[in-house]
Amino acid sequence: MILEIAQIDLKPGTEADFEGAIAKAAIYFQNAKGCRSFMVRRSVEKPLRYRLLIEWDTLEDHTTGFVNTQPWKDYRALVSPYFESPPQVEHTELSLKAF
Repeated sequence: MILEIAQIDLKPGTEADFEGAIAKAAIYFQNAKGCRSFMVRRSVEKPLRYRLLIEWDTLEDHTTGFVNTQPWKDYRALVSPYFESPPQVEHTELSLKAF
């Protein structure tokens, strides 16, 4: 299982619009092959910063199976107007689950 972490910094004053758009965009991930979960978290210390936490079966399910498809383009069209800068995306593997 791969966890994609996308850090998104928003333009000031767009938080509510972004949250509405990302809620609509969740369906694109729900229907994507290999996507297991989709979660959005907002930073407490930096309220213009959000992180998408998306679980994929494999890295390729995201990078070749989803990115640049029409659903991915539709997702980006919904949310990118609110971005202050391009998202920073990282893929991680679980190395320890302590409890």
